[in-house]
Amino acid sequence: MNGVEAIAEAISNATGSAFAPRASHSVSGGDIHTASILQDGAQRYFVKTNCADRLDLFEAEADALAALVAMGVVRVPQPVCLGRAAGQAFLVLEYLELRGHGDAARLGEQLAQLHRIPQPRFGWTRDNWIGSTPQPNAWRDDWIAFWREQRLGFQFRLAARNGYGGALQRDGEILLARLDTLFDAYVPAPSLLHGDLWGGNHGYLADGTPVIFDPALYVGDRECDLAMSELFGGFAPEFYAAYRADWPLDTGYDVRKTLYNLYHILNHANLFGGGYAAQAARMTAQLLAQIR
Repeated sequence: MNGVEAIAEAISNATGSAFAPRASHSVSGGDIHTASILQDGAQRYFVKTNCADRLDLFEAEADALAALVAMGVVRVPQPVCLGRAAGQAFLVLEYLELRGHGDAARLGEQLAQLHRIPQPRFGWTRDNWIGSTPQPNAWRDDWIAFWREQRLGFQFRLAARNGYGGALQRDGEILLARLDTLFDAYVPAPSLLHGDLWGGNHGYLADGTPVIFDPALYVGDRECDLAMSELFGGFAPEFYAAYRADWPLDTGYDVRKTLYNLYHILNHANLFGGGYAAQAARMTAQLLAQIR
C-alpha cells in the first residue's frame, strides 16, 4: 500500500465514509510541511506530510485545532486524522476553499471573543511548536516569568547555540533581567491565543466567514496575537477597529508589541538566519531604550 492509499484508508476509517481518491495535487503548505489536496470527486481533504519523526508536530496542531473548535468562536479547519504511512507522518484536515478577502471586522470581533474566554493560568496542556522550533508551555501563574523563561529566554539561548552572540546576547540578558519594568500597571489576563497569527494564517470562505489555521496554541497575553498580526504586513484596518471596539488595548501596547514580536524575530533568526538576528538586536536595543 502506497502513501496515498494508506492515507485514504485512514480517512475512510475516521469518517466512516469510503474515500478512494482519484486525484492528488500539491499546494503551498508553508516552509515546514509538504501539502496536497486529495479528492474523489465528491470529497476533498487537505493533507500535510513530513518525515515520520515529525508526527508530534501534527499531533500538536490537531490538538490545537480541536481546542479552537471546542471554543466555538472562530472557524478553523477540522482535523480528520493523522498518523504514519509509507515512511511519512501525515495530518488530514477538512478542506476549505479560502480567499484573501472577507469579513475582517467579524474576525476582529471573534478574536476578541476568543481572548475573553476565561483561562486559569498561562501555558498549555502540552509543549508544541512555533514553526519547527520547540515551544515549551509548562503552566505558570506569573506571566512575566513565563515570557522570560519559556519564550524570550528560550529563544535567546537557542540563538547563542546558533552562534548569534555579541550585542544581541548582552542586551538580551539586560532585557530579561528588567522585563518587569515593561509591565508597570499592566497585568495581563490569561487568554487562549492562536500563537502564530500573521497574515498568512488566515483567510475567508466564499460568504466572507473568517478562518484561522496553523496555530501555535497556548494561553498568554492577548496582546501577543495582536502584535503578531502586525508583524508581516498586518491585517485589514477593519480587523483592528472591530477588535478595539470590542476590547480596547491597554496603555503601553505599542512598546509591548515590540517585546512580543521579538520572540518571533528571534525564532526566524534561529530557523532561517539572514538578517533576522540583526533585526532582533535592533528590537532588543529599542526595548532597552524604553526602560533606561
